[in-house]
Order: sequence, then structure tokens, then C-alpha cells
Amino acid sequence: MNYIILNGKSSTDIKGLMICSLPPISKPQKRVNVEEIDGVDGDNITEIGYSAYDKDIEIGLTYNYDVDEVIEYFDSEGIVIFSNEPTKYYKYKIVNQIDFERLIRFKTAKVTFHIQPFKFSNEERDKTFNITTETEVQVRNNGNVYSKPIVTIYGTGTINLSLNGEQLFIINLGEDEEYVTIDTDKLEAYKGLVLKNRLVTGNYDNFRLKAGKNIISFTGTVTKIIVSKYSRWI
Repeated sequence: MNYIILNGKSSTDIKGLMICSLPPISKPQKRVNVEEIDGVDGDNITEIGYSAYDKDIEIGLTYNYDVDEVIEYFDSEGIVIFSNEPTKYYKYKIVNQIDFERLIRFKTAKVTFHIQPFKFSNEERDKTFNITTETEVQVRNNGNVYSKPIVTIYGTGTINLSLNGEQLFIINLGEDEEYVTIDTDKLEAYKGLVLKNRLVTGNYDNFRLKAGKNIISFTGTVTKIIVSKYSRWI
């Protein structure tokens, strides 16, 4: 039986809701800049990332449905799991209006999920490294495209952080901060709910884990490293 899970809640828990069809598994389209130069044959194509895209499902109603509960369920954004990819999740927002009048009258309707281009594992757990004498740790991106992980560094003083041999961050924890979390996707550093961008200097955009093995190395006093969202797929 088809199902979806929105922000941890399964469609099977919604009274009378049926998922009639699921979207096919597909890749996002690449975004490119195309530049034509006078006097030069062809053109120059520069890749600038992946586009968000839409995934459609068809829903239906069975006996004893509660349309208000169905409306509330789909009035949402966040994380979606489709049952034809049960080990992955997407980030989504429902932006198109759902024809609930059609749903009530004909017992079927289309729901469009606006999907961000990457998908993530819903089984993968954070990697925690307790540091004693080590100066590097290994992290494997199990996906098929580069990832932008979240890295939490525990320690004191000035710490230099490198990825695959390239130094990318200087972290100034001082004596009182204890740790800082670097979200390389959001380009922010924080401790709990407090922004700590002033503690981190470096190149957020280049901190990308390639598919496969990666080495995070460091100098300075580091006691623990936690890495999350280290694998992703297209």
C-alpha cells in the first residue's frame, strides 16, 4: 500500500485518506549559465547547482473520511518520505492550492510537493569522534553527490580545521565557549540557539564532502567532533 510520511506522521494515520499514486524517482535539473561569445564557436556552460522541482501525488478518500483532518495534514512544510523511497527524505513545501472541492466531490485530487533538490537518509546517525591523540577523522559520504554537513567542534583556543588537505576554517573558541556548531549549508556558526559567527573565519562554501571517503583534519586542542548530514543524494 502506498503511503507518505509528513514530518513524522504517516498518511495511514489520517482517517479515510488513501495515497493512490506516488511520484517517480527522478533527478533534479542542473542550473546552468550559458554564455555565447562573439567570434567563438559554440558557447560556454557554467554549472551553478541544482534546481528545486515538483513531485505530484494523487490522493483519494475512502469511507469515514474527515476532510478537515486531510486539509490540516497537507497544510504543511518540512520533511516528506515517500513509500517508494522509504530510506530517504526530502525537504518540501506545499505551495499550490489543493482542489479539496474536487476531492470531496470525486474523492480524488492531486497534491504537489515543491521539493528541494537533494534527499537525505532517514537511517543515518550522527558520527561522534572522541579525540585523544588523533589529528584527523574519516567521514564517508554514502550518497552520490557532494554534501554540506553540520560539524560541531569541542575544544579550546584556536583550532585550524581542514578538509581533504585544504584548510578552510579558523575557529577561536577561547577558554569559555566549549564548542561551536558550523552549518556549512546555511553558512552559519552557532552554539545552541545563539549565533557564533564571530568565532569562525573561513570558507563555508568549499566545505563539501565528496561522495566517498573524506578526511577532516585539525590542529589545536580538540576533544570531540560530531558530524551530521554527511550523506546526500540527487
